[in-house]
Amino acid sequence: MGPVGELGAEEFYDDDDVEDLGEDAGAKALAAFDSEAVAEDEETRMLAERARTARGGADDPHVVGGQRLQKVLAHAGVASRRVCEAMIAAGRVSVGGVVVTEPGLRVDPLNQEIRVDGSRVLTDPGLLTLVLHKPAGVVTTMEDPQGRPTVARYARDYLADHSELSPATRLVHVGRLDTQTEGLLLLSNDGELSHRLMHPRFEIAKTYVAVVEGEVERWVPRRLRQGIELDDGPVQADRVTVKDTSARGSIVEVTLHCGRNRVVRRMLDAVGHPVTRLVRTRLGPLGLGRLAPGQVRALTQDEVAALQREVGL
Repeated sequence: MGPVGELGAEEFYDDDDVEDLGEDAGAKALAAFDSEAVAEDEETRMLAERARTARGGADDPHVVGGQRLQKVLAHAGVASRRVCEAMIAAGRVSVGGVVVTEPGLRVDPLNQEIRVDGSRVLTDPGLLTLVLHKPAGVVTTMEDPQGRPTVARYARDYLADHSELSPATRLVHVGRLDTQTEGLLLLSNDGELSHRLMHPRFEIAKTYVAVVEGEVERWVPRRLRQGIELDDGPVQADRVTVKDTSARGSIVEVTLHCGRNRVVRRMLDAVGHPVTRLVRTRLGPLGLGRLAPGQVRALTQDEVAALQREVGL
């Protein structure tokens, strides 16, 4: 039985409300819930208005039998249902390219694109993007005919450890790191995000920390920023910072947009400082943080949204 108010009117609370309130909600919780909610007659009025003004056909975002939009947004981690109702009413939410203002609108989260303030919201629970701290010696491929360890192992282990996810989820690596390069690598089944992150048109900044041979002289960072000629064409860094330097070796941080194969190693080799260790520490707005080599975690909704903004999704 659902929660009962002072009038014993259980029918005023539908399944969505019971989910938020809990089975044992008391009169005080019900009063607070009702004080923030859109009144039933107001919701009916807004739905009737939508029915009168909807364009109909493929442009009409309403889906008969769908889920309430505010519930979909709340389950996607955008905000509480009441805050989501306010966002919808303020015209900050679009469904299938149509701006909507009726919190009671019903939608299909698996087949409709929903955006808040222009950013896509991941409403399909099957979409998953992981960040892996790839160790050295692991091949960036899902299969290797030579039997070397691959990044596929980390995807399999993550799915095995999270029983709420389908074991049939197919994660693939987004871009590549060469076998001896360590650091930040994404594994995802979000096809649109993966495509844009790998497409040359949307190349985003990548930051690497390199341990190199020899003492780095002052002219080296300037030369790398100005650009050097490699076998496959010119390339330049956005930023170069020498973290430490001595005759025994140096630590250099390099940020660039270019995604060519082994480009950081080749750039540093070209200025006389072969790389002995290389770690990718950032990809656009996303950093490794405290993730240790071999560890994996899922991106948060905010992190996915930041990546989407970076590539215009």
